[in-house]
Amino acid sequence: MNTSFETESQSNYNTRRRKSRATLPLFLSIWMLLIASGVVGAIWYTDQIKKNLTAAISNQTAKQITDMQTKYEARLKGMETSFSNEITKVQGKVDALNQLLEFSKDNASSKTDNSNKLYTQLNDVKKQLAQLKKDLDVLK
Repeated sequence: MNTSFETESQSNYNTRRRKSRATLPLFLSIWMLLIASGVVGAIWYTDQIKKNLTAAISNQTAKQITDMQTKYEARLKGMETSFSNEITKVQGKVDALNQLLEFSKDNASSKTDNSNKLYTQLNDVKKQLAQLKKDLDVLK
């Protein structure tokens, strides 16, 4: 009786041992598969987030560039108009001074001091006109 009990318990032990040997690799394989799928899922998710952020930032940047360009062009047109008006005014003053200078040359007698003053003023106005033209060319 004792021998049959030992044989029976030994066979149960061997069966359990075989089952545990077979389940350990299966268990580890399943865990490895879960870990690998988690890593792949995390990589995919971060890639999707990165694509979404890149698209959003790209759209925002394009909008800001367009706004800045519109403001810059409006400001540049305003400055061109302003400089054109100033140049026109200065040109009118130069023409008036030229006429006055011609008149004073025609009426020149002992009033050469006035003529010199007018000529000096005319040169100053011409210099200002040249400077305004340079500024306008720089803006263009």
